[in-house]
Amino acid sequence: MKTAPRNLLRISLIPANLTPTPEPPHRINQVYLEPILFSHAAAQSRITILARTEVVSIEQDDDHVVALARDLDSGNSLRIEASFVIGCDGSRSLVRKSIGANLSGTPVIQRVQSTFIEAPQLKELMGTHKPAWMVLSLNPRRAGTTVAIDGRDRWLIHNHLKPDEPEFDSVDRDWSIRAILGVDERFEYRVLSKEDWVGRRLVADRFRDRRVFICGDAAHLWMPYAGYGMNAGIADAVDLCWQLAAHLNGWAPVSILDAYEAERQPITEQVSRFAMDHAMKMMAQRGGVSAEIEDDTPRGHAARAALARAAYDLNVQQYCCAGLNFGYYYDASPIIVYDGETPPAYAMGSFTPSTVPGARAPHLFLRDGRSLYDAFGVGYTLLRFDSAIDVAPLTSAAETRGMPLALVDVAPDEANGAYAEKLVLVRPDQHIAWRGQVAPEDPVGLLAQLTGAAA
Repeated sequence: MKTAPRNLLRISLIPANLTPTPEPPHRINQVYLEPILFSHAAAQSRITILARTEVVSIEQDDDHVVALARDLDSGNSLRIEASFVIGCDGSRSLVRKSIGANLSGTPVIQRVQSTFIEAPQLKELMGTHKPAWMVLSLNPRRAGTTVAIDGRDRWLIHNHLKPDEPEFDSVDRDWSIRAILGVDERFEYRVLSKEDWVGRRLVADRFRDRRVFICGDAAHLWMPYAGYGMNAGIADAVDLCWQLAAHLNGWAPVSILDAYEAERQPITEQVSRFAMDHAMKMMAQRGGVSAEIEDDTPRGHAARAALARAAYDLNVQQYCCAGLNFGYYYDASPIIVYDGETPPAYAMGSFTPSTVPGARAPHLFLRDGRSLYDAFGVGYTLLRFDSAIDVAPLTSAAETRGMPLALVDVAPDEANGAYAEKLVLVRPDQHIAWRGQVAPEDPVGLLAQLTGAAA
């Protein structure tokens, strides 16, 4: 058993000012996160979880939706009636098919062999190197990614197939794993599970049909770079669910739901192209590794250093993707009041905080140590940077409508230059709906537009 250290490029991806949020990024594997989320959901008194139940059809009319389901254990049929349905049922979504939505884009970008293994010896082979949660292997024979699952014995190996390897069985799985890890045939490991998958760039042509909506992989599929497949799915659900809550709680008409597709579909189209562009650059880098990077010569050292720098520059965008997570903005929403200013452009790894309507409210810490986001209310929040401004007509109009509106006063010096306006109205999803230097002249009309009633 041996290792080939020169095959591995170990890169630190921890730049300063990583994310503009109260909490730094946290890595947790899905196998550990999902039970936590499931347990929390199961503990909610107003949530009913039907496990081992398959929905077989969706039908709707003007005032409700009916889902026909089947208990997978007993075979019994079940009829579920609801006001709305949200399909988060993945790439083969039945809900997407029920609303007649079609995926379009690039059906095949890259094929990947993924193998979940148990290999207690692997961590020991790293020797004096500090263990990393992910290792990128770039060598002339094979390029792959090794992900630590439990930090001890279990690992996920991604073998990225080359363009001239059109089928999953084009390359031997065991040989590829050993080439990626830099070990010979004496190294022992056990396959726990394996999956072959295709990276794509596909976006649905519609996210809604009347009372039925789709989110996450049901609405869009792309290469799993930046972790943004799940991030985008969560953002879909946040955007849709606060609007649904506004309608179901009685302070917004059903027309507020028109904003969901208008906001989320363009963003997922943009991000799908970011992810595909990054995937193409990664593929080019993996395919361009020269044999001399393994030479113990000055040219070999120089080649390794150059590849390490290029790999850092490319991957730091993926793993520190503040732009994709916090820089996007809604520029064509029917429930945002625009003022003519264009938000600053963003990239995968960077963005400029902005108070332009549609952008995310810039984060800052208040004098008492709280995050500004923690000071937001459960509904809309009005940030006031000049306490002398009378906003009573606006808060009164919100109370009359039944719209939750919290008033948060922030001293100008606390804003630290992040907010130029004296009033900024923030939605439940932290995106800015309106801003101004003075109170709105027609608060009733403003709230009508923000809630979809003006339509």
